[in-house]
Formats: sequence, structure tokens, C-alpha cells
Amino acid sequence: MATKDRVPQLEPKMIEQIEKLSSMPAVKAAFDICAAEVERAMAEQVRISEIESPTFAEKVRGEAIMELMKAYGLKDVVMDPSGNVVGRRPGKENGPVLAIAAHLDTVFPAGTNLKVTKEGPIYRGPGIGDNASGLRSMLQVLRALEGAKIETAGDILFVGTVGEEGNGDIRGAKALFDGSRKIDGFMALDMADVYTVQNGATGAHRWRIAIEGQGGHSYIDYAKVPSAIHAMCRAGNIIADFDPPENPKTTFTIGTIKGGTTVNTIAARCEVDVDMRSVDLKELEDLEARVLAAFEKGVELENARWPKADAEHQLRLVKTQIGNRPAGQQPDDSPVVQAALCAMQKMGLEVKQCRSSSTDANKPISIGVPSVCIGTGGVTHNEHSLKEFFDSTEMEKGPQLATLVTLAMVGVAGEAAPMLPKLA
Repeated sequence: MATKDRVPQLEPKMIEQIEKLSSMPAVKAAFDICAAEVERAMAEQVRISEIESPTFAEKVRGEAIMELMKAYGLKDVVMDPSGNVVGRRPGKENGPVLAIAAHLDTVFPAGTNLKVTKEGPIYRGPGIGDNASGLRSMLQVLRALEGAKIETAGDILFVGTVGEEGNGDIRGAKALFDGSRKIDGFMALDMADVYTVQNGATGAHRWRIAIEGQGGHSYIDYAKVPSAIHAMCRAGNIIADFDPPENPKTTFTIGTIKGGTTVNTIAARCEVDVDMRSVDLKELEDLEARVLAAFEKGVELENARWPKADAEHQLRLVKTQIGNRPAGQQPDDSPVVQAALCAMQKMGLEVKQCRSSSTDANKPISIGVPSVCIGTGGVTHNEHSLKEFFDSTEMEKGPQLATLVTLAMVGVAGEAAPMLPKLA
């Protein structure tokens, strides 16, 4: 398996495929289109970025992407029940199906000022990079294929996914792979950095833990009523000393905490959100079991501390799972990963990182669908903050890379066989 410290050895057959594709006049024409349309693409990225699209409220941006997909030549464009926007570009030879996806949602709530300002190649605005750049790159791939009149052997699905950020829990990617569609490979366009390949899925299990009781007066009810906050502190003290493995990297954090009403109240309720991550599903599940057990223990210890409390005043635990991003890794010869690495080599893009991450690719990787996440071109700074900005320098490299990877996977009708195997 590849890690962030090791780039897989390139497969000779994939190198040969990339070389063959790169020499084709039509592919060169597609690259030229990406380079020539930089200003048009950047203007489109700005327009997309200025459309509100908080997680769970992506419909307006999704409708805008649908219209652009149709305008750029896709006939079969739908918004599915999850809110995903999906358009199909049919192949000519019953080849494999590759899905190219960029997420529609942002981390910014409704009402955020999304106006983009420009200073030379720098564009400033919340969400201008993550992930307006991914949507821009995806649409540019479509325009390049159409403009160069490239007919592929296999189908390409162009997808704007919902719910990639935060508590969206990659619900769009999960819906895409719910069994209703046949998809043989997947490529996410997320992050601007074209020097990084994300080839594994960092799983994330998230829980909202509440401790509830009756509460009471801090003086009058002392020794008669257990405290929800004290119980949570007891659990947190246990969890803070956990020492998960460094390899495979496994992490945890209690990310939020809230509870109580006033300084002179024994708290009736306390709530935390917990995030746990690992590239290894077993390690993640083991950590999850220990963390949940620690909260049970915290309640047990606090209830035991105050034996005078009657049954009515005993604390109880309420557990709600708020996130389940599956984990997974791929073999070094995963065709989509190999295509990305070989295409980067051909384009002179140094592979600075080859690592796992948490993206829309998590779901397909977890079920054995060859998948990768690559950059969109340009550079994003301060993502997920109001001070986010995007440097558009050499941003054409993102869609050029995605175009080359796509053609390696689905092939060029009559000229280059697809390298992506059709799944059973």
C-alpha cells in the first residue's frame, strides 16, 4: 500500500498508455483548449463561488451546474433524490464507466458575504478554492473533450456531489454508490494542489454524546444530584490518555463541548461532538469502542460518586452517530491512481505527496472501486475561512491532468483501449 512517504512504482503499461494518449492530436487540442480558456474558466469559478451552497442547502448551485452541463453538451442531466447533479457523456464502445466528481457544498452558512475580489492572479472570497475550483475544473474537462471532438470508449459521468463537507458525511458520494448506477472508477476533483495524489480513504467516525439528568441547585442539592458536566469531564479525562497507533495513523478529538445553565447549577445536561479517524477500519472501530466505553464509564463513576441520589436523578447516556466516512486503502496498481501518477510524470508535475485523505473518494474506495482525488490547478490558501483566496497561476494544469487521467481510464474510441477494468 502507498503511504504519504512513498509513491507507488509506476506500471509500464500505464506509462505506455499515457505516452500514446499524449501524442494524439485530439488530446493535444484538448490541452490547448484548457490553456486558452483560462480567463473564461476563472470567470466561471467566480460565478460559482458567489452562489450560496452551504451543506444541506446546495440546490441553487446544483441547478446552476446542471444548466452549464447542458450548455456544454450533456444531454442526460438530472438532479437525483440526494441532490447530486449527474450528467452522462456516453462512450462509443461499451467500455467502463468513470465518474468525475466535484462537491457542490461549502462550509459557509447562508448569509455569508461571498463576493469575490480580484488582485492580479489572486481571487479572494470564501469558497473560491474549496470547491468552486473543483467544479470549474470538472466543467473545463467537459468543454475540452467536446471542443476537441474526442469520442471515448467508455462512459463518463460528470457529478456535482452534495454533503462532502463536515456533517454532510459525504452523503452525495454514498448516494452515487448506492447500487443504482454501474460505476467502474471514480475521480474526485478537490484541493487545488496538482502535486498531491490522494489514494487512500481516511475514515472518520463522529458521535454526538449527551449526558442527561435532572440537575439541581449547586448548594441545596449538593451530594444528592450527580452532574452531567462532571461526568463528561470524567470521561474526557479517560479519553485524553488514549494512545492510538501512529501507523496506521489513528486520531481522536473531542471537538466541541457545551452544557449547564448557570454557575450555581448542578448541570442537567452536557454534550460533546467527537471525531475519530484512521486509514484502517479495524483500528478505527477499536478506537471507537474504547471512546464510547469511556463515556459509559464517566456516567457510571459520577453516579457512583453520589450514592444519595435516587433513581430519578441518575445520569444517562445518549449516543447519536453524526458521521460515518468509511476507511480504506488500495493496492499500488490501482488503475486510477496509476493513471494520475503517470500523467503527472508526463506533464512534469512532481509528486510531492501521495497519501490518504477524507474526500468523496472514501465511499468508492471502501467498496473496492478504483478511485483517486487529484488537484484542480492553481493554489488555495486559508480554505474554510473567510480569508480564503485562490492563486490562479497555471490553473489550466488541473483540467489538463484530469483530462489525461480520464482518457487513460475510459479510452479513446478506435484509438486507445480503456485501462479501467469493468467491475463485475
